[in-house]
Amino acid sequence: MKSAVYVKSGEVGIANVDRPQIVEQDDAIIRIVRTCVCGSDLWSYRSEDTAPDTPNSGHEAIGIVEEVGSSVTTVKPGDFVIAPFTHGCGECDACRAGFDGSCDRHVSDNWSSGVQAEYIRFQYADWALVKIPGQPSDYSEGMLKSLLALADVMPTGYHAARVAHVKPGDKVVVIGDGAVGQCAVIAAKMRGASQIVLMSRHEDRQKMALESGATAVVAERGEEGIAKVRDILGGGADAALECVGSEASIDQALGVLHNGGRIGFVGLPHYDKHPLGSTFAQNTIIGGGSASVTTYDKQILLKAVLDGDINPGRVFTDTYSLDDINQAYKDMDERKAIKSMIVV
Repeated sequence: MKSAVYVKSGEVGIANVDRPQIVEQDDAIIRIVRTCVCGSDLWSYRSEDTAPDTPNSGHEAIGIVEEVGSSVTTVKPGDFVIAPFTHGCGECDACRAGFDGSCDRHVSDNWSSGVQAEYIRFQYADWALVKIPGQPSDYSEGMLKSLLALADVMPTGYHAARVAHVKPGDKVVVIGDGAVGQCAVIAAKMRGASQIVLMSRHEDRQKMALESGATAVVAERGEEGIAKVRDILGGGADAALECVGSEASIDQALGVLHNGGRIGFVGLPHYDKHPLGSTFAQNTIIGGGSASVTTYDKQILLKAVLDGDINPGRVFTDTYSLDDINQAYKDMDERKAIKSMIVV
């Protein structure tokens, strides 16, 4: 079968590899219908340290169940499913508290990889897979995009809003204008925020966020950006949703809050340490991590998409075939695409 691999820094290619097989009794083999490139995939794409022929880090997909292990009872061959990037068990304390992105039982293997391919082996399938009614042919291309967004970016944006305890009437700042930031805007609106400020320097992304519910945009950064946000909000924000993963974006989040404000950080961190001692006097509440994809999809997000209440699929601005995977990466890296969808 075909699978994307990293060739060298700045290049992704296609390799022919063995089709995955059932290994454990709770595995499922899924034929991929749609997958995509994540902003986090670009870290390996850009890295000089990524070894040639390294399997891709792709982790978002929707597809058809081809085969299941003996203990899988919730889905069967032929079912159309969301394959979340997280693989919680649904039974441990973390999962029951709604934090299946950090499952207590799956400490080292809770996350997908290598999904930019024709088939994948999905571990812990019985609870983690999310069944979609019907078949792909029942849905428009726009709806398929929104269903694909439920594999990662929409639940991740929602996670930022949830752990920051966004509630009706809150003033919210979203830091990061990529797919996750766009979905955080949607999530903040879903949870009743009265003002949503997006920090963005890109006109196309600003327009998208305003269409999704943002009430203002701030292009400035650093102290100038913080001052402008505070001026727009008439003071500090109740919640800041950090969707980048850099120290600078965390500093921005801390700066826009009023004392007692809350941060939800979901940008994959690319820093080792960030001192929290300086936040002591501000009583800042900080939470974040890997999103609870299965929980949010089953309880909230799948219904919201199917009912037409939200349209997270708008983040997929460009579509490619699997053979054109390198161009899909390149266009995201050069900010020509907000998020690249791959048709398999």
